[in-house]
Amino acid sequence: MTISPASREVADLIARCALRDRVAFRLLYERTSAKLFGVVLRILRDRGEAEDAIQDVYVKIWQRADRFVVGQTSPISWLVAVARNHALDRVRARRPAAEDLDVAVELADEAPTPDRLAEASEEGARIEKCLATLEPDRAEAVRGAYLDGFSYEELASRYAVPLNTMRTWLRRSLIKLRECLAP
Repeated sequence: MTISPASREVADLIARCALRDRVAFRLLYERTSAKLFGVVLRILRDRGEAEDAIQDVYVKIWQRADRFVVGQTSPISWLVAVARNHALDRVRARRPAAEDLDVAVELADEAPTPDRLAEASEEGARIEKCLATLEPDRAEAVRGAYLDGFSYEELASRYAVPLNTMRTWLRRSLIKLRECLAP
């Protein structure tokens, strides 16, 4: 697997952070904070809490940068794992511990109703049908970018196309999906 220049740069910044290079840490933050904030926000679903959490995430990255091993995982995947795990820890911490089983019995079931499940299934089927109208590599790139969280650079590297070509693929694919999904 070839490492893109962007991934190589992030890996280098993480390595420099392990040596306590504050300039590298600032650059790492500038290059990755938007993506990591998106990951944290998606999990926490509260902008204020996500803003607090992202600060904690970067403290952990600073403290644990020496644990990153080049070649074992992509640098952005490692950063996303740190952010994701921290956000999940926050979600778990805000759940109150059940002190009494009687209280648990009174809790409402938050599972989706059969109507909502059917609606979600229909919507998922519509999306899959529209994705099937795209060329296979374009559909996989859309899934990679918007469902799996891969960066444009990672996708361009994966499909061996220039970065601007990947951006064009995704933009045009989203336009086609929007047209297909329009009522």
